[in-house]
Amino acid sequence: MKNAPDGGDAVLQAFRNLGIDYVMSSPGSEWGPVWEAMAQQKLSNEPGPTYLTCAHETLAVGLATGYTSITGRMQAVMLHAGVGLLQGALGIEGALRGAIPMLVMSGESLSFGDDPEINPGFQWQALLNQVGGNARLLEPLVKWSQQIGSVTTMHQQIVSAGELAQRNPRAPVYVSAPIEVMMQPWSPPEDMRTPPPAPVVTATADDIDAVAHMLLAAKNPAIITEEAGRDPAGHAALVELAELLAIPVVEGLFALYANFPTDHALYQGPGRPPLIDEADLILTIGCRQPWYPLAKKPRKARIVAIDDTPFRDHMVYQPSEAERFIEGNITANLERLAEAVRAVGPDAQAVEARRETWTAASDARRAELKTIEVEAATRDTISPALLAAELAKAAPDDAIFVDECITHRPAILRHLRSGAAHSYFRVNGGLGQSMGVALGTKLAAPERTVVTTLGDGTFLYNPAVQALAFAREQQLATLTIVFNNHGYNAMRKDQESYYPDGVAARNDLWMGHPITEFDYAELAKPFGAFGAKVESPAELPGVLEQAFAAVAEGRSALLNVLLDA
Repeated sequence: MKNAPDGGDAVLQAFRNLGIDYVMSSPGSEWGPVWEAMAQQKLSNEPGPTYLTCAHETLAVGLATGYTSITGRMQAVMLHAGVGLLQGALGIEGALRGAIPMLVMSGESLSFGDDPEINPGFQWQALLNQVGGNARLLEPLVKWSQQIGSVTTMHQQIVSAGELAQRNPRAPVYVSAPIEVMMQPWSPPEDMRTPPPAPVVTATADDIDAVAHMLLAAKNPAIITEEAGRDPAGHAALVELAELLAIPVVEGLFALYANFPTDHALYQGPGRPPLIDEADLILTIGCRQPWYPLAKKPRKARIVAIDDTPFRDHMVYQPSEAERFIEGNITANLERLAEAVRAVGPDAQAVEARRETWTAASDARRAELKTIEVEAATRDTISPALLAAELAKAAPDDAIFVDECITHRPAILRHLRSGAAHSYFRVNGGLGQSMGVALGTKLAAPERTVVTTLGDGTFLYNPAVQALAFAREQQLATLTIVFNNHGYNAMRKDQESYYPDGVAARNDLWMGHPITEFDYAELAKPFGAFGAKVESPAELPGVLEQAFAAVAEGRSALLNVLLDA
């Protein structure tokens, strides 16, 4: 029994000072000191973070990502040694690409049993050590990676790391906590500092004024965005600016959020509509890849990049072609830009003419989508467009969609989303994260219905068993829908594009395409969830109704929907 605070208390106190709500953990044997501190916290009814045990590292990291995506608040993830970091690296890399602040920790041993005062366990010498330390493993995937060398610096190092994670560019950080350091007595600082929020950094007044005048002078301005909707206030600020000047809004193919209402007269869809090539001024807002390849960049337009981090150090190739940058907080800069435009005053006649043009174009686009949906409903098989459209009809108005589809993502973008703020999140990085991200989203917004959309190949990359078990344990009911196209469709399509008349195409011999299928919905049964396989359009509305009813009752649901493409 310990009689004084030790390094475990230092870790927990750092979490408190950082405002951590949850510690998401795939547990490892090094964390005894922190568990002791958390047990004391529980018995003493002290305020502090809630500890969540996860049976998979990708699930733990996904929970933190989903929770932060909704709340904006950084969370802590505790993994096991170097092996846990390697298992969780997929999600950590996704958080890096998605600019999700996260405090990741794991432990290691420094003495390997040779210190007579501490026995860390035999496993550390033979199995769990990393040459150069754990911090080496995550260096490419985090903003900062460091081992704590002394209990005297432990608390402050963790707090500083957490503050760093929340400053631009937002990203995960990693701290390694050796067992021997955590076992040492710790003297808390007399004056416990609460870190202030990260400052809101904005562009200069001169830059804002210059771009405002560019917008006022433009005849055919356009907006491409991927990340304006990270913050609901950014979503609102984009709507305000677009409406002020009647600027058409297009979402890039890598849109991570719901950035603009899809039923708005100025919304012109995802992708690359012809208006981009006719624009004389384009604002790219939070865009990693507004066009592809570089040779297809718009030739008539001046380009302004609005981004908190226009150049990202994790990207190998990122040609912007912008002639001016509005750098800093996207929401604040959009609000200031609208103020500057309003102060000068737009040409009302020109704005109204543009509004009429884009309203007609938007109406035509929606009519075309409706025609596709009506035609799809006449078939005997389920198309991706039909599934997306029926899902949009059946879902509650406040539903949140966490999307990890690849081949069928265009159908999701065009036929499913409403574009309401914080109604859509795209998983970043490698496949296999969405079920964890969805549960983190549900944890942050328990009153809202959360739906995961993913393909059959992607479903198999997810820790589905662990996610369903965690959902039952924590009473976090979500709906998971498998867009089952009977194989790794993206693999086949890419090979076919490389070799359209190749051996595989001529002989229908696609090595990377087959998946050994089973009825994925059967996985629902052991966890008391609703599960169903859907094979025909006639079944779809009824099964979706049952699935949403189950979720409303507190049961998770898993649908295996067989598609025709």
